[in-house]
Amino acid sequence: MSHPRRFRFGVQTSTAASGDEWAALARQAEDLGYATMFLPDHFGDQLAPVPAMAAAAAATTELRVGALVFDNDYKHPVVLAKEMATVDVLSGGRVELGLGAGWMISDYEQSGIPYDEPAVRVDRFEEGLAVIKGLLGPDPVTFEGTHYRITAMDGLPKPIQQPGPPILIGGGLKRMLTLAGRHADIVGINPTIPNGAVDADAARSGLAAVTDQKLEWVKAGAGDRYGDLEINLLNYACIVTDDREQVAQDFAPLFGIAPEDLLEFPHALVGSVEQICESIEANRERFDASYIVVQRDAMEAMAPVVARLTGT
Repeated sequence: MSHPRRFRFGVQTSTAASGDEWAALARQAEDLGYATMFLPDHFGDQLAPVPAMAAAAAATTELRVGALVFDNDYKHPVVLAKEMATVDVLSGGRVELGLGAGWMISDYEQSGIPYDEPAVRVDRFEEGLAVIKGLLGPDPVTFEGTHYRITAMDGLPKPIQQPGPPILIGGGLKRMLTLAGRHADIVGINPTIPNGAVDADAARSGLAAVTDQKLEWVKAGAGDRYGDLEINLLNYACIVTDDREQVAQDFAPLFGIAPEDLLEFPHALVGSVEQICESIEANRERFDASYIVVQRDAMEAMAPVVARLTGT
C-alpha cells in the first residue's frame, strides 16, 4: 500500500538544563502538534540521545522519539538494537530509528574513533543495518561480515512495533541514498558533508537542483517500493518574516548561496506563515517530501504552519 505522504512534522533539539526542563520541552512539542522529537548523535554539548529519548517519551503520551541520526561507528549494532527495542517497549511503540554512516570529523578526532574513508564507513553501516534489522525482527540472527559477526543471537526484548520501529536512513551521496531507498521506511535527503563539517560546500550540496538528483538515486534504490517510502527533509533554518526577500539577501551569504537559491532551498524555510506553507507544499510536489523537521529555535514560530498542514 502506497504511503499517503500527508504532512507531519518533527523538531530536533539537543539539550536542557534539567529533567523537568526536558520533560516540559517534550510536552510543549507534543502540544504544538509535532509528531516527533529528535536529537542529534554527537559528542559535544548535547544530551545523550538514548536516555533523552526515553525521558521525552515518558513525559508524553503520543510524541514519537528518535535520533537524526545514530552514527553507526559510535555503538556496536547489537547494543543499539537492544537499546532501541527497550525504548520502544517502554514508550509503547514510539521509536523512529534514524541511522547513518557518520560524518562529523571533530567527533572522531576528539574521541579517537578511527575516521575511515567513506567507502569503509558505508560498508560498515550496511552490515550494521543488517544486524539491527535482524535483531529487531522475530528470529535469531547469525551474520558474518567484514566488520561484524553475530552468532545465533535473539534480539531481546522484541520491540512493540513490528517488524520493528520504522527505520530512517539519512544521506546525501549516491550510495547512501540508494541504500536508503532499498532498505529504509523513511529516507532523509540531506546535504552532503564533504569536509566533515557544516560549511558553504555542504550548503551548496543541498540546493534544489542537486536534491532532484538525490531523489532519483532514492527512486533507483527503491524500485517498486518507492511508493511506500516517506521522504524527510531536515531544515537548518526556519525564519518567519513578512519580508522574505530582505531576509534572503541577509542570510544567503551565510549559506554561501545566492538569495534566489535560498528561497527555494529544501533545507531552509523563509517567509510568512502562508509563504512557508506554500514552500513546504511545493517541496512535497517536487521532492515527495512530507516529513518536515525543524530546529528547536523555530519550534514555536513554526507552530502555526504545523497546525495548518499536519495531516493534509
